[in-house]
Amino acid sequence: MNWAGWVAEQCRSIVAAGRWRATRDLDAAGPAGHLVDGGRSRAVVSFASNDYLGLSQHPSVVAAAHAALDRWGAGAGAARLIVGSRPVHSELETALAAWKGAEAALVFPTGFAANLGVLSTFSGPGVRVCSDELNHASIVDGCRLGRGEVVVYPHRDMGALDRALSGGGRALVVTDTVFSMDGDVAPVADLLEICHRHGALLVLDEAHAVLGPDVPSTVPTDVPILRVGTLSKTLGSLGGFVAGPRPFVELLVNRARPFIFTTALSPADTAAALAALAVLRGEEGEGLRRRLRSHVERVAPGHPSPIIPILLGEERRALAASAALLERGLLVPAIRPPTVAAGTSRLRVALSAAHTDDQIDLLVGALREVVGAAA
Repeated sequence: MNWAGWVAEQCRSIVAAGRWRATRDLDAAGPAGHLVDGGRSRAVVSFASNDYLGLSQHPSVVAAAHAALDRWGAGAGAARLIVGSRPVHSELETALAAWKGAEAALVFPTGFAANLGVLSTFSGPGVRVCSDELNHASIVDGCRLGRGEVVVYPHRDMGALDRALSGGGRALVVTDTVFSMDGDVAPVADLLEICHRHGALLVLDEAHAVLGPDVPSTVPTDVPILRVGTLSKTLGSLGGFVAGPRPFVELLVNRARPFIFTTALSPADTAAALAALAVLRGEEGEGLRRRLRSHVERVAPGHPSPIIPILLGEERRALAASAALLERGLLVPAIRPPTVAAGTSRLRVALSAAHTDDQIDLLVGALREVVGAAA
C-alpha cells in the first residue's frame, strides 16, 4: 500500500470508530464568543478553556505583551544558548523560582516540552521511573524518551508505588498534582514521604493546580523536587517551566534537548506570564481564586479543582450531551477514547473566574436538563 492509500485507510478507520475530530474556530476574548462549525456561527459561552483565572484578558497582562512586542519584536530569533536570553526570560525565571520556593527555574516553549525535557534528562538506563496511570500525555511521552525502566502504578495507589520502589537504585516518581481529565488530586504529602523513604526524585506536574494541592512547607531536605508548570493555564499566556534545586536546573540547561534545540519562548508571551504572575501573587489573585472556588462549589460542591468531569460512559452519549449543550449556547467538550479509557467518555467542564454568575447559572440548569445532574 502506498502512502496515500495508507493515510486514507487510517482516516477511514478513525471515522468508523466514531472518533473523528476536527478543529473549530472560536472567536472569543474571554468565555463568551462565536463558534464557527460546519459553516454555522453561533454565540456560545465556553466551558472548555483552561484560562482558570481569566488572566489572558487582564489589562496589565495584555499591556505587558504589547510592550514586549514594541521592545523586542515578535520572536526570540533562536534558542537561548545560541542567541542569548532576552532580559524578560531571566526576570520570569527569577519570579517563578520565588513563587515555587525553589533555587532556580527554567522556561520552556510549552509545558509539554518541559515534561519531555525533565523526564528525558533525569531518566535513563538504570533509573526506575514510577508514573501514575492517569498522567498527562506529555509525561507518558517523556517517560518513553527517557529510556529508563518505566513502572506505571494504579491511580493514586501509594501502596503500589511503595512496592514499585522497593528494589533500590536510582528512582524517579512523576505525577500530575491535578489530573486533567478527572480533576482529582494527587496525595502530595504521601508522595513526599515515600520518596523520602526510598531516596527518589519527585517530579510534580502542577499544570492544573490553580486551587492546589500545594507542596507542604516542611519538606524533607533529602527529597529533591522538580515542579513542572505551564504558563498557559493559571497564568493565561504560553509556555512551560521547571523549578527546583539549582544544580538540577543547570543540568537541564545542558542536557534537555527540548530546551537546547528549539527557539526560545517569544518575548511577548514571556512578558505576559511575568505580569500575570504578579497579579496572581497579589491581593487580586487571591480574589480571583476565591471566585473560582465559589464557582466550583456551585457546580460540584467539594470538588478539589475547576476541572469537573461528568461521566456518561458511551462515546455516543457524551457526544449527544455535548451537542445538546451547544444548542443551548454552551461549549462543553465531549472527551472520549483514546484521551480517556473506553467506557469512560465524559463531558469535561472547565470553570474560570472570568465566568459570570449568570453564566454559571445557565450551565447548572442546562446540565440538569441534559444529563440529569450538575455533576
